[in-house]
Amino acid sequence: IQPYVDSYFGIRPKAPFEIRPVDPALANAATANYDSPSLDGSRPGIFYDAIPDAKKYNYITMESLFLHEAIPGHHFQEALALEESSIPMYRKAMSFGAFNEGWALYCESLGKELGLYTNPYHYLGKLEDEMLRATRLVVDTGLHDKGWTREQAIQYVMDNMPISESNAIVGIERYMVRPGQALSYKIGELKIKELRNRCEIELGESFSLKEFHDLVLQNGGMPLRSLEKRVDHWLMLKKQSVN
Repeated sequence: IQPYVDSYFGIRPKAPFEIRPVDPALANAATANYDSPSLDGSRPGIFYDAIPDAKKYNYITMESLFLHEAIPGHHFQEALALEESSIPMYRKAMSFGAFNEGWALYCESLGKELGLYTNPYHYLGKLEDEMLRATRLVVDTGLHDKGWTREQAIQYVMDNMPISESNAIVGIERYMVRPGQALSYKIGELKIKELRNRCEIELGESFSLKEFHDLVLQNGGMPLRSLEKRVDHWLMLKKQSVN
């Protein structure tokens, strides 16, 4: 990824980054996750992956997972927010699910631009993750609006995904206790893609993807409405400078 990151991102976290396995005692019930670096720089940003049995690990989704949890996903987004001096402390500590997860999901779509998904199996893994997000939209709504039982949701995922029952259960029990979280991923991703597309159309050859990415990241997480206003203001200024 690194050679391509230089072309698509101007700002970069100062915090170092590591990949570590989840504690083996927790691996059967855990999912991959990112832990932000400490404010004082004593701890790096850490991408934890849960691999209870390496011989059965579905490695084909690793590229999309890395884009999401690590670079340029949560590591760029969370570490840059912590390092931004213009953001007050309370904003550094706040989390906006649609922004945070929308950004990480958007980053998965950057795979080809960042030099990944050249192996067809890894691209298949990206499509498998798209299937996961599609089924999550259904079960999130089913559980919290349509009165689905835990067992109905587990069965729906297993009927529509190449997934083990144990992994399906981990996912469903997560969605049960976090209503709307799965929906927030897709809502955020679609909004960021919509804003990028609007800028590409209105600016034409003057559009810089590097500038757009920096604009989204450089002021920390925020509600999507605030992000849209921020992009609209930037777009107005860019059009004025071009004209």
